[in-house]
Amino acid sequence: MAEKLKPFIKPVEVRRIVASIAAEIKEDYEGKNPVMLGVLKGAFVFMSDLVRALDGLPLEVDFMQAASYGERDEPAHEALIIRDLTTEIKGRHVIVVEGIIDRGRTMHAVLAHLLSKEPASLRLCTLLLRESHKTGTVIDYAGRRIGDGFVVGYGMDYKGRHRNLPGIYLLAEDSGGNREEGG
Repeated sequence: MAEKLKPFIKPVEVRRIVASIAAEIKEDYEGKNPVMLGVLKGAFVFMSDLVRALDGLPLEVDFMQAASYGERDEPAHEALIIRDLTTEIKGRHVIVVEGIIDRGRTMHAVLAHLLSKEPASLRLCTLLLRESHKTGTVIDYAGRRIGDGFVVGYGMDYKGRHRNLPGIYLLAEDSGGNREEGG
């Protein structure tokens, strides 16, 4: 059965959010060469638009992959680091880029893993942040707070589908839970 999608954040609003986050990062990292680290697969579209909006800021790009959903309807209790970054980050300024932070389990695992590599600084950037997020993890750059509902589009998926939608949609059908980052 096909999922029913309800428009949630239009593409024009997504672009505005990305531009706003980029302006903050440019101000904070003027004169620095940060590593923008995208968490696959959910962050790849956001990351692509974000780094283009950071024109004029010298930066490097890398990716890692973490997951808590995969093909399941429910998140796993522990997040897995599936693919590690390839850039040496010891002594570097790192900005972790995620599409959505929900419960925070995946991001907690990612940050702990990255801190062991001794970066000079480690900041977190997310397009979407659940209003219910209360893990104590500091979110340095958050595009928009959202309530409940499973979101897809703009890189975020449901069982591998809908990543290519230009805006963000709510999955109207009850599909078994909320979306965790890192999928």
